[in-house]
Amino acid sequence: MKPPNLLTAILLQHLFTISAAAAGIRALYLFKDVLKSNTTALQTSGFNTLIIFGVGVLSNGDIMYYSNTPGSKDTLLASKGAYVGGDALATKVRSFKTGNGTGVDRVEVSMNSQNIKALMASPGAGTETPLARNFAALREAWGLDAVNNDDESIYDAGSTVAFGNMLGQIGYKYTIAPYDGRVANFWVTVKGRVGVLDRVYLQCYDGGANNNPAGWSAALGIKVVPLLWVINDSKPQYGD
Repeated sequence: MKPPNLLTAILLQHLFTISAAAAGIRALYLFKDVLKSNTTALQTSGFNTLIIFGVGVLSNGDIMYYSNTPGSKDTLLASKGAYVGGDALATKVRSFKTGNGTGVDRVEVSMNSQNIKALMASPGAGTETPLARNFAALREAWGLDAVNNDDESIYDAGSTVAFGNMLGQIGYKYTIAPYDGRVANFWVTVKGRVGVLDRVYLQCYDGGANNNPAGWSAALGIKVVPLLWVINDSKPQYGD
């Protein structure tokens, strides 16, 4: 599915479309530098949720944004409990939900689980830890609504649950993006133990091409939002 104005209106973006008519969720993953995106096009595209890909946590709890775009640079977003990512990024991200005519009412950041297990072990999942304070600062600066878990390799239930509930204590919702049915029990555990988990984006392309949304929905006890490629210039066979 290709919304007619996106190919020309949104510059240098990898795009995912997700639709769930019953829930009214129309979500778009932004894979490249958001500073190079067209704000008006995103606001008026018909998508109501934007998910910014490429946020990562360092071993000390600092938060990075990996731009994944030629000519752009990776940016340290939060450190020592303060937002340090600069006004340009903050203004850009906050603008998606503001202004006359915007249809965007939710913005998430997507991340993997690198360093989360170690940080949940020490210093832990308290709201005064450097990691929690950094995520609180990022939420305030960017006006974020949720953190999306795109874990595709670690699958440690205990630390994932602790981290998700920590995020809930500082005001975030939590979402997941499973693809591998062989670890479905991991996601079932996370869904059952993270109270603020309110959405499941199911990858139905590449390694998840054979996923059955109905089966995952039954296993998780929540309607899932199928996730499909629109544009993938790194793997054009999955959408160009």
